[in-house]
Order: sequence, then structure tokens, then C-alpha cells
Amino acid sequence: MPEAILIADDEPGIRESLVDVLQDSGYEAHAASDGAEALAAIQDRDFAVVITDLRMPGADGLEVMRKVRQIAPQTIVLVMTAHATIDTAVAALREGAADYVLKPIVFEELLAKVSRLLEYRQLAWETQILRREVERDFDFDKLIGKSPAMREVERLIRKVAPTPSTVLISGESGTGKEVVARAIHHHSEVRDRIFLPINCAAIPESLLESQLFGHTRGAFTGAVSAQEGLFSRARGGTVFLDEIGDTPLPLQSKLLRAIESKEILPVGSTQPVKVDVRIIAATHRDLPAMAEAGEFREDLYYRLNVVNVHLPPLRDRREDIPELVEFLIRRHSRDMKRSFRGMDNAALKLLMAQPWKGNVRELDNVIEHAMILAEGDWITVEDLPAALRARELALPAVGDDLREALRSYERIHIRNVLQRHDDDKRAAAEALGLSLSSLYRKIDELDLKDS
Repeated sequence: MPEAILIADDEPGIRESLVDVLQDSGYEAHAASDGAEALAAIQDRDFAVVITDLRMPGADGLEVMRKVRQIAPQTIVLVMTAHATIDTAVAALREGAADYVLKPIVFEELLAKVSRLLEYRQLAWETQILRREVERDFDFDKLIGKSPAMREVERLIRKVAPTPSTVLISGESGTGKEVVARAIHHHSEVRDRIFLPINCAAIPESLLESQLFGHTRGAFTGAVSAQEGLFSRARGGTVFLDEIGDTPLPLQSKLLRAIESKEILPVGSTQPVKVDVRIIAATHRDLPAMAEAGEFREDLYYRLNVVNVHLPPLRDRREDIPELVEFLIRRHSRDMKRSFRGMDNAALKLLMAQPWKGNVRELDNVIEHAMILAEGDWITVEDLPAALRARELALPAVGDDLREALRSYERIHIRNVLQRHDDDKRAAAEALGLSLSSLYRKIDELDLKDS
């Protein structure tokens, strides 16, 4: 959308000429005939740039600039002055003005300065966000796990990341849906742009629309100034809508419009705003069932579900647990400034047998707990949470050999999945993240034909 610029000058000729020049250059130009009118306009909406004369009735340019810095610090102020008052312009620069131009105005010079300042403003804002992203503890390039299910997730990420398509990530809570969303963004064509996540379930319904689409000044109680939403802030980047299934129905139609027409309507505004963002959504809920029950818009579901990346629960990819444990120990060792050689086989076998209802997030908590209590170089069973150690394990007795333990657990798991699907091999293979031929090979290898 065009950047909004306010021109404040008490000389009609200069004011009108600047409005025409800026509009012809593609900006959205607004005019104020004196300082008081400029202050009212600044209170009413956001401007990317305010171009103000220094000497005006009602309020001078310095007062206008101070007000802008108070209520809209992201707005750039450019002052206009005659040669006789250049000392005042220098004082304005000391107080926070971005630049100044001398009267009579040379339009080409003014436009060049506005363009340069807007570019700087955008780069500074994006640098701040990107720095925050770099500092986050996410390993974009490595999805932990070599199970067939995780190899399929990685394959889908590499396929869909370079495209602008909308992606829906499904899976139970704690499986790492945001990590996958960040991996998609990191491997996309807009990796140098911003990734903005929002948890739709964590924000009150009354505020969620404003967070997504922004609002005008006075749109609701507490809206003392206009505010951009995430869709506008992303500016060609990625918006990640976590727990999309918890979005209220009235807002779903507006999300659908944002996807289909690439425009949003800020709360309190009558003017739609064009946006250009890549949308990735995630949910732990059954959206098709919700759509059938009238709890989620079916048309929005189809728009979101262009490509579905399903993350399997940890209990369905137990062979990934040793690698996850190693990764988590390494990560927490860095944070705790401690050094561990790893986890002993007895403790690892115990973790392999757990139901992991909280998935990777629960495993992460268990590892952190154990590392706080552990005293030696190795994490042992005694370091694990008492509740976890107390669970009865319906497992065969095996030795310390990890490969034999993995084989035993794999046999139990595949047998349980087959039983849940009434021995339907095709359904079981899909649930396990295996091809049908791979499942038959596993059945032969693990001697499950008569189980």
C-alpha cells in the first residue's frame, strides 16, 4: 500500500504543490494548514512521514515534531525552513528530525530525501525484527529424526518452501509445528524477510482481529493511536497462525478475504489495505470434523490446506528419541554451562518406552529436569522425574544393546498400530509413515506375521 505522508504548512501554494507532487509519485498525501490541524491529524492516524514547516500558527514545527516522537516514534519528520531560520532547522535535527529541506522547495531533492528516509525506516525496522529472530534458539536447517515419518516431513518442506503456497501444519501439541513453520520460511524465497508468529488461542477474541489486521485511532477503548497489524508488518514475509482452529468464526471470513484478495480491513477503518504475505497455519485440532460440525469455515480450511504437513506424535517415531535426547542435552548444556557425555542406556530405554502425550515438548522438559539433578557425566535413571520412573512398563527384558532395544520397541509399536487398525495393513502403514511395501518388510524382519 502507498505510504501516508502529512504536509503541514500555512502557505496554500506550497502545501497544495507538495500534495500534488507526492501523489504523482505514488504516495498517499494529506495536508494540514497549520500546526493545530497537523497535531489533530497525527492523533487521528499513522503517517510514515510528516513534512512540516518550522514556523506556523497554532503550533510550530518543533512542537509538531515533539508530538510525533511522543505518540508515533516510528514516524519520520522532515522539516522545511528558509535560509534565515537554518539554525532552527539544526535545532530540530538535534531533537530528532530526520532531515531538512530549504525553501524554495526543489521537488526532486524533496522526493529523493523522502525515498531515502522511507527506505532507511523499513530497513531499520526489518533489521530489528530479524536480529530478534536470529537470537531465537531454533535450528532451521536440521529437523531432528531420521524416521520415515520425519523424512517425509523434510521432503514436503523442501518441496513447498520455495513456493508462495499456503501451508497447513497439523499434529498434536508439542510435536514442533512452529519449528517446521520456521524451516519452511528459512528455505523459502522470502527467507530474508520477516517471520511473524501469532498464537490464535493465546489472544482474547476481542483483540485478535486488531493484532492481525491493525486498527485506527479510537476504534475501541484504549486505541489511543492507529496501529499496524501483523499482516501489514510482514511486508512480503511470512505470517504464522498457530492454533488456527481456535480462531472465532466471525474472524475466519476476514482471514479468507486476506488469503483470496490479499487485502485486509483494519478495525475501525472503511478503507481496505493491500497486503503481500505468505501464510502458514498450524493446528492440533481436526479441522475437517470442525468444518462438518459448523465450527470452522470449510472454504477457509480448503484455502489453508493447499499443502498439508503432518507431524507424527513422538510415540509413533520412537526411533528418533535417541537423536532427540542427544540434541536436547547438547542444547541445554550450552544454556546451563555444563558438560554431559550423554544419557546411559537404562535411562534411554526408559524414555523409549514412555507414552509421551506431550510429545517433544514433554521430552524437552524431562531432559532439562534430569540435567538439573544429574551430578556425573552421564544422565541416569535416578535423574529422571519420579513420576516417569514410577510408570509400569509393559516391555520385554532386553540387554544393554541399544539396537536390540530399538528392535523390541519397534516390534511392540508396529503390533499395537496393526491391532488399532484391525490388521488393515494399508491404514497401519499410513499411520506409521511407511509405504505398504516397507511395512510388509518390517513384518517379516520383526517376525510379526503370527502376532
